[in-house]
Amino acid sequence: MELTEKKNRKLVLEDGEVYEGRGFGDMGERVTEVVFNTSPVGYQEIVSDPSYTYQTVVFAYPLIGNYGIADDDFETETPTIGGLAVREYCDSPSNFRSRRTLGELLCEYKIPGIEGIDTRRLVRSIRSRGSRLGIITDIDTPTEAAIAKIAAYTPPRDAVATVSRKKIVTYDVDEPRFHVVAVDCGMKQNIVRCLNKKGCRVTVVPYDTDADTITSLRPDGVFVSNGPGDPADVKPVIETLRRLHGEFPIFGICLGHQLLALSYGAETYKLKFGHRGGNHPVRNVLTDKIEITSQNHSYAVDMASLEKTPCTVTHVNILDGTVEGIECVRDRAFSVQYHPESAPGPEDSGYLFDRFIDIMGGAENA
Repeated sequence: MELTEKKNRKLVLEDGEVYEGRGFGDMGERVTEVVFNTSPVGYQEIVSDPSYTYQTVVFAYPLIGNYGIADDDFETETPTIGGLAVREYCDSPSNFRSRRTLGELLCEYKIPGIEGIDTRRLVRSIRSRGSRLGIITDIDTPTEAAIAKIAAYTPPRDAVATVSRKKIVTYDVDEPRFHVVAVDCGMKQNIVRCLNKKGCRVTVVPYDTDADTITSLRPDGVFVSNGPGDPADVKPVIETLRRLHGEFPIFGICLGHQLLALSYGAETYKLKFGHRGGNHPVRNVLTDKIEITSQNHSYAVDMASLEKTPCTVTHVNILDGTVEGIECVRDRAFSVQYHPESAPGPEDSGYLFDRFIDIMGGAENA
């Protein structure tokens, strides 16, 4: 795709802010929530992460697309991200693993992109005023008309149902040590890779799989994945987890962390602009060590509400004090808000998979 120097597209926010630029990817029109990500690398993993369903991602890093798209780096087969907004898009990638450009990928999945906008201004706006709805549209669209389209938009509440797989799938390994049932709320494929590397046979089940079905699969442990949207909307998983308390070791990541907390009676709330990027410092309150983490979420667990549950806080965000991890020792259940399986990194938190293995193996003090 040959980029034009002429501005032909614009991003309009619900409050009337306008960012003019050039289109790449699909040239359709789409209303989404507009959020930002601070990661310097990993745009393919971000584009293919189901957690970004119905969201347009603004990249704080200025150059995107320069290493193209590699077949082995997808987090899901069908990207469902809402759109991309970047400072500079590179349509001539240099990478021996690249098989196509980012723009070609966006065209295939009808994902609109806009480049050449002032992303620094936009990121600062989101930080100060919060995440808002926006629309990527033709530059000739009157701003008033764009705002009217945003006002007529009703944010969907079926994000997890949209991205969760519909059938049970097993990822086997030679001589498995443990069998893990993973509840797919929009799971990144690298989670399966991490569990496989630890010797786990992984059976991935749809998000609405009930507790009896999971029990019938005779797992050694249950994993609850990341995913998009408001955790309070995912009631089937909350009820399933409630019924599984104490039956099997449970490990939750991101949305899975929020759902585990809700299953114990805690509450969640929406953050002003969320946490997205590979550079968030988190303190492990059990060891007093700091981990640099990869994150992608709009909601957080309310710390005060945990006081009425059997759960304790294990990790805290250094930047804003939000809950980053919980555990219920009685039920052998724990979860973290961030991504220990993050690809391309950081890798500070990979020990959490080892902890899950230890708990399934019955190790003391796991």
